[in-house]
Amino acid sequence: MYFETTKNSLESSLRQLKCHFTWNLLEGENSLDDFEDKVFHQTEFQNSDFKATMCNILAYVKHCRGQNEAALECLLQAEEFIRQEHAGQAEIRSLVTWGNYAWVYYHMGRLSEAQIYVDKVKHVCEKFSSPYRIESPELDCEEGWTRLKCGGKRYERAKVCFKKALEKNPKNPEFTSGLAIASYRLDNWPPSQDPVDPLRQAIRLNPDNQYIKVLLALKLHKMNEEGEGERLVEEALAKAPGATDVLRSAAKFYRRKDDTDKAIELLRKALEYTPNNAYLHYQIGGCYRAKVLEIMKVGENRMKREELLELIGKAVAHFKIADETNENLFRVYSFLATLHALADQKEEAEYYYQKEFSKEHSPVEKQVLHLRYGNFQLYQMNCEDMAIHHFLEGIKINQKSKVTEKMKNKLQKIAKMRLSKNGEDSEALHILEFLQELSEDMQQADENSEKGLDSRRLILSAS
Repeated sequence: MYFETTKNSLESSLRQLKCHFTWNLLEGENSLDDFEDKVFHQTEFQNSDFKATMCNILAYVKHCRGQNEAALECLLQAEEFIRQEHAGQAEIRSLVTWGNYAWVYYHMGRLSEAQIYVDKVKHVCEKFSSPYRIESPELDCEEGWTRLKCGGKRYERAKVCFKKALEKNPKNPEFTSGLAIASYRLDNWPPSQDPVDPLRQAIRLNPDNQYIKVLLALKLHKMNEEGEGERLVEEALAKAPGATDVLRSAAKFYRRKDDTDKAIELLRKALEYTPNNAYLHYQIGGCYRAKVLEIMKVGENRMKREELLELIGKAVAHFKIADETNENLFRVYSFLATLHALADQKEEAEYYYQKEFSKEHSPVEKQVLHLRYGNFQLYQMNCEDMAIHHFLEGIKINQKSKVTEKMKNKLQKIAKMRLSKNGEDSEALHILEFLQELSEDMQQADENSEKGLDSRRLILSAS
């Protein structure tokens, strides 16, 4: 009975702690593998700073994998980094780590040790007249960095955390940098954020943060202010030549400038520091693929064919390494299939198309895949019937899109070509009948929609 009372009391205290175990970090994630990949490989910033933050996240992941002893080792490292990075604020900066310690020990059944860390948190919080949690800009900042690293839907909450921290300390360089990065990452989300002012403010307060300079450069490039952007990138690369987050972001800048050779050079340099990073190989593969597509636009000659095959080989090599490291990369099999098809390697292309079809896809992605595979069957395999099948399947997925229009045009050309040879070709007639019915259905849907809109207008005007 005493044991149960003690355990219930401890559980109540644990739920009040501000730490990774109470922040619901895995909410909305497909799997722990995806979460870990996103945090430690995909998100590019914080490659050398915030070591304690990374140790705390790793401790949480280790616990989720049932590796509690390894989690404790990570928390020990976090404490050491806090002492090194925040000597004057070690107590308050350690609250999250101590909260994580308490939870790990609790799950290990070592309740007395869990209680020790709960008491350590309580001892600090009581100085601020609160038993287990306090409103502190340092704690808000730590939660902000953690959520930024975890990505996706957490960016909005991260921005709130940094804003709260800045209310208490508006000139703090770390808090300002966090807000700037969160604003940048939210820039493409509706409602769109404008990160330029936060980024400029962060640079003024924290001029040694080279990563933020490149983020501002990327935003300026989008605003057609390329000159200032390039100066910022060059300055960042000169001052932090070995920082992988700077290298990756700078590569993105040059890729958008259509300077793929410079982008490849920077990504290869980043690869020297993190050779097993699937996203770097994927991005390098993407750069070589862009060069392939550029040659295809211009048109081939004999010399270009040799260059094309060499570039295809390099793109394929990097995409394959990326896939071996991470099987969930977006469209990697589709890219490999297309590249093999361009090199006239039909068996390899077919293999990767089938691998791509076996994956889960959104309706839009699946439609694009049907278009690409239909083209492969039509132009490389000379299998018109299979191409027709996939164009029809693609159209059925989404009847109003640019991809739909492309497939409709291809089907019309195929049908007209077949009818020019045989006016009674049943397959060609069936295609044209299908396209006619589709056009009528879409026209009827548009008319119904317009009638519904007119009805609403009448109701509103009457009221």
